[in-house]
Amino acid sequence: MSNNKAIMSNKLKEEIAKELGVYDQVKQDGGWGNVSSKTCGNIVTKAIEIANRATQ
Repeated sequence: MSNNKAIMSNKLKEEIAKELGVYDQVKQDGGWGNVSSKTCGNIVTKAIEIANRATQ
């Protein structure tokens, strides 16, 4: 049984992707499948930074 509950909202992912300059690729490709692992890691890192700022 899989748990498909999203940890990060699509809106937040899109905002960070725009900030990192990869949103156009996501939009053009119709999904996240062609985004590199490194870029996905950068998105996660940025999300963690945002979460840490929100809790301080």
